[in-house]
Amino acid sequence: MRVLIAEDERMLADSIAEGLRAEALAVDIAYDGGAALERLGVNDYDVLILDRDLPVVHGDEVCTAVAGSRALVRVLMLTAAGDVRSRVSGLTLGADDYLVKPFAFEELLARVHALSRRARPAEPPRLERAGVLLDRAHRQVFRGGRYVPLARKEFALLAELLRADGAVVSTEELLEKVWDEHTDPFTNTVRVTIMKLRRKLGDPPVIETVPGVGYQIP
Repeated sequence: MRVLIAEDERMLADSIAEGLRAEALAVDIAYDGGAALERLGVNDYDVLILDRDLPVVHGDEVCTAVAGSRALVRVLMLTAAGDVRSRVSGLTLGADDYLVKPFAFEELLARVHALSRRARPAEPPRLERAGVLLDRAHRQVFRGGRYVPLARKEFALLAELLRADGAVVSTEELLEKVWDEHTDPFTNTVRVTIMKLRRKLGDPPVIETVPGVGYQIP
């Protein structure tokens, strides 16, 4: 899942991002509405966490622009105004959900996951291929019944490969879905993570390299 946080309170934005990244989500941050629109025009996001009172371009304008586009991103609007009129106004603009500040991170996380399920076709709670079972709900992976402990990025990368259902996934796609915009596109982090995954999953190898294209679990 890839999330964009549009929030001008930098400490809050950075704190939310840190928490979401700890859940293996790819997260970008925009500190004003103009920067948010720029990122939305370049990257495909599953969820936009949108502060309503943004500088440069107001959050309401960002929400209206998203609602008027063909983007599949779902909008979780954040605001300090929690009265009924404000909530109705935000939802009328095109927001998919509304969360009043201050909020518990656990609730925000639950709402982000709920919105992401609406942003794309529903997926089964478990993904399985080539003897590898990934349980998304419990964040567990098994191969041939053997539990395989994985780091967050390893888990997220494996999920993308299993989600492809045998198709080849390019390095660029993996960088976009598993990491964030600050990742160097020329980095070898995908190759290194694949190497670690292969070692942990054991023999015979289940992840194949397609030279010049990407990776697959056939």
